[in-house]
Amino acid sequence: MTRIPLSRPLAIAAALSLSACAAAGGDGAPSLAKRPVEGRFDVAPPVVAVDPPGPLPADLAGRLARWDADAVAAQRAFAAERGTAATLVSAASGAAVASERWVVAQQAISRLQATRAPLTAALADIDRLYLDRSVAEDIDGLPDIYALRDRLADMAATQDAVVEALERQLPQ
Repeated sequence: MTRIPLSRPLAIAAALSLSACAAAGGDGAPSLAKRPVEGRFDVAPPVVAVDPPGPLPADLAGRLARWDADAVAAQRAFAAERGTAATLVSAASGAAVASERWVVAQQAISRLQATRAPLTAALADIDRLYLDRSVAEDIDGLPDIYALRDRLADMAATQDAVVEALERQLPQ
């Protein structure tokens, strides 16, 4: 029995498929060329002028200032409570779950969490304001609103990381 090299059948298959493609082009098969009707849709969309957002309305400036002050106060309270919580969590790191030191450390973390309330409330309020104004397409002041929202969200994320790190130090 003679063996046919593997490359020979592959070459034959390739030649047959190419010849089939060449034959299909001239026997009435549909063309892929652009038809006259297709050119009608090559029109650029109209330019829509959008005015940039205006300054922050005066009635909102006071609210933003209050939320900013609340967030700063919450940040100060968090920083003041953080050292105590870290010390108590460190003291409870080898303690059993539900032991006295563990409970005291959990309470310290709870107090630390409580200091965040003004920040999280301000963040929720500013989110609501941003969404309401966006839905109403009232864009004046949105950059200022979003900038404060972004800063408050960064503060909250940093505090979240601190609390999570303290909680991971305690036995579960």
